[in-house]
Amino acid sequence: MTLVQQDLLGKRIRLEKPELLAPAGSLEKLKFAVHYGADAVYIGGQQYGLRSNADNFTFEEMREGVEFAARYGAKVFVATNIYAHNEDIAGIEDYLRGIQDAGVAAIIVADPVIIETCKRVAPKLEIHLSTQQSTMNWQAVQFWKEEGVDRVVLAREANMQEIVDIKKNVEVEIEVFVHGAMCSSYSGRCVLSNHFTDRDSNRGGCCQSCRWKYDLFTSEEDQQEGIKEIPLFDEEDNAFSMSSKDLCMIEHIPDLVRSGVDSFKIEGRMKSVHYVATVVNAYRQAIDAYFEDPVNYELKSEWLYEIQKAANRPLNTGFFYDEPGHEDHIFEPENKAAPYDFVGVVMEYDEASGVATIQQRNHFKPGQEVEFFGPKGTFFKQVVPAIHDEAGQELDAARHPLQRIKLKVEQPVKAFDMMRKKMGKA
Repeated sequence: MTLVQQDLLGKRIRLEKPELLAPAGSLEKLKFAVHYGADAVYIGGQQYGLRSNADNFTFEEMREGVEFAARYGAKVFVATNIYAHNEDIAGIEDYLRGIQDAGVAAIIVADPVIIETCKRVAPKLEIHLSTQQSTMNWQAVQFWKEEGVDRVVLAREANMQEIVDIKKNVEVEIEVFVHGAMCSSYSGRCVLSNHFTDRDSNRGGCCQSCRWKYDLFTSEEDQQEGIKEIPLFDEEDNAFSMSSKDLCMIEHIPDLVRSGVDSFKIEGRMKSVHYVATVVNAYRQAIDAYFEDPVNYELKSEWLYEIQKAANRPLNTGFFYDEPGHEDHIFEPENKAAPYDFVGVVMEYDEASGVATIQQRNHFKPGQEVEFFGPKGTFFKQVVPAIHDEAGQELDAARHPLQRIKLKVEQPVKAFDMMRKKMGKA
């Protein structure tokens, strides 16, 4: 029996579903995240966020994203979670008003000056405290609640029992990361990027230096040659990395629900459309299945298999149950866990003819086996038949980016369904 089960033994399971919160690094990713089951998405604007290299949103794009999400009953949050320097403050009032006017539901924020400014100039926005504040105890959560924060995104280092204790002691929404990359430092506190590339991790410029490969050296002074570098590795050794395995909690949905977590957050605003859709789809099915029948809930192997098709690194449970050890880091060359290429998106489907219009996203050709998948478990395999362009010309392959291709499918499909193939398959 886990600590969570012991702590909540005899208490009823919460009646409301936790929110499934997905990343959206672009307007296209937002639409796919919502379509595949996200209750909310978090995006970045043109300023004050920690992903300056993402396709961040203009105010016009925010409005379009909010309108699209609203059609599905979903919300949009904007990350404004930098640690601000003096020169960052100019313009923050107008920026927050613009976010509010776009219909955004909340900002995700770390810096107290942005919190206070938001309360003053954009009071309709909810304030969600960023994981960058590394909040891990209920007294700190209580402090932020008294400061007017509506939700606290806990540090990734908080374990399951600490989450339970926080929910028992403070009446405030709690959000935790349940899936995605883990920072090798306290989230947002790393300065390796600053030193190596002059890109500030805490102002949106992280170059992910912990993912690089390193050779290790020591030095000694030689009377003739001066300071000499002495390698601490053999030529055949693997390069050193500080890279951590990725977080994955899809096997532990019951514990997460019983802990009282209000929002299950997926990391990855820089990840692909395929990644976002696949991961959201799997968690959506798992959460819904649990709430349909908590007593008889069982994890389906296909959900985990789907996650593995989208994963970039090996997976673990982060800090939820144990302190990560050496086995939770990647020291060997990475074996990419996703042997699938995302090759197309369904744009239209003609029921009478069984012909789908596919927007090409990667090379595919007749004779290859592909998978079609969509929200709520839609899934089937087939061999690619003859393919034609929109003018009806038969093609030997789909090789042009975003080209619209027509092909006959063996089962009905819908717009936003995806097509992928196993890598290396001819």
